[in-house]
Amino acid sequence: MATHPDAVLVAGAGGFIGGHLMAALRADGIPVRGVDVKPVDEWYQRPEGCETWQLDLSEKGACERAVDGVGEVYNLAADMGGMGFIESHRAECMLSVLINTHLLMAARGSGVQRFFYASSACVYAADKQESPQVLPLREQDAYPAMPEDGYGWEKLFSERMCRHFLEDFGLQTRVARFHNVYGPYGTWNGGREKAPAAICRKVLEAVFSRDHRIEIWGDGKQTRSFMYIDDCIAGIRMITQADSPDPVNLGSSELVSINELVDIVEGIAGVSLDRRYRLDAPQGVRGRNSDNALIQARYGWEPSIALVDGLRETYRWIEAELARERGLQPALGA
Repeated sequence: MATHPDAVLVAGAGGFIGGHLMAALRADGIPVRGVDVKPVDEWYQRPEGCETWQLDLSEKGACERAVDGVGEVYNLAADMGGMGFIESHRAECMLSVLINTHLLMAARGSGVQRFFYASSACVYAADKQESPQVLPLREQDAYPAMPEDGYGWEKLFSERMCRHFLEDFGLQTRVARFHNVYGPYGTWNGGREKAPAAICRKVLEAVFSRDHRIEIWGDGKQTRSFMYIDDCIAGIRMITQADSPDPVNLGSSELVSINELVDIVEGIAGVSLDRRYRLDAPQGVRGRNSDNALIQARYGWEPSIALVDGLRETYRWIEAELARERGLQPALGA
């Protein structure tokens, strides 16, 4: 198939970020091919007019089929989830290196012009994240290397591979380090969900059951920043088309504790819950925030959607999903 310079491949299109990216690209009239290992009827979104393929991109031949005829690749495909998942599935997370390796090889062979890789703040050195009052993480803090065991090592290795494919073969690679992306049409139960979705679900379960208790993993003092999906998609597209190949943080700099996150969701729901702290549960590093100096200097931009606004949209979507699952009517929050 001849390469269409405007056509793009979204790898991991059946997932949360991939589904939103596919929808945004197609809305702008861009020909989109979405690929995921999951059956197509299990994808979070299937925008009209997109190609939707089920392929296992850990296999080299599948990657060669997937990139055939496209000019750009967005690699969002990985075996991952929230902290509860990545701390107990380290080998599975590391096997995602096969996806990026084979996609890079296939992209080089087929004449792909640009290749975006979705990395993670989990690449950052753990000794810089030991306090809830953490200093924001700068891009250079990834070295000396001491990333999150398993998932973080895979991300850091794949970043380096993107760099060397640019240096050795001229493939224009771009890398963004995501900081906790959240929003509607994402995982909200089952163990792979991240903190914003988990907290929304737990608050909603308390509302629906009228048992006003909530279990919080850790002591609630651990801190994070959370980026709404619309900001993430805008950042991905901007970074992919830019000139600089060096990894850049893509995350909000609005730091909150998990307790403060619960406060916000309780305010949206109009409830106050009895908090039960599970100190033996996975909770990751004590503090993590995005230093946005580089993305501001390089692009004059950074994520800007306030956490309370993004959480309100996320809460309402999960509320509708949970109500539908239970055959109930949503009791919309404030």
